[in-house]
Amino acid sequence: MRKHVSMALAASLYLFTSLCYAQSSPIGLWKTIDDKTGKPKSLVRIVEVGGELQGKIEKLFREADQNQNPKCEQCDGAFKDQPFIGLTILFGLHKDGDEYAGGKILDPNEGKLYRSKIAVFDNNKKLNVRGYIGMPLLGRTQIWERVE
Repeated sequence: MRKHVSMALAASLYLFTSLCYAQSSPIGLWKTIDDKTGKPKSLVRIVEVGGELQGKIEKLFREADQNQNPKCEQCDGAFKDQPFIGLTILFGLHKDGDEYAGGKILDPNEGKLYRSKIAVFDNNKKLNVRGYIGMPLLGRTQIWERVE
């Protein structure tokens, strides 16, 4: 009897721990919000690949008079002239305490690559996305919203 109670308790603890981890995970679909205009820019799906987090653009929110299928014309290397939709703009992030750090984020409009770190907050409904040069103090932050 004790063995069954212990196993049930262990299973419950494992399930609770798994749920807590899932609730604080940045994995999922996020609406990016322009930090200058406050308007939605895109939908980015964050996934884990080979132990690192990556984010890929799935949809753009653009005005009717704007190019609906832009390419990364300002980008260098493998990113050069790649369509925004399907472009991996966030990569190399690894868990570091309560955040994910050590990665890079691409601004496809300017073609610039920045160091990056991210952290979920507000009951896993928002994502703090920081892009910076050198140290985190020198950069920009966007708040992305989870899409259910």
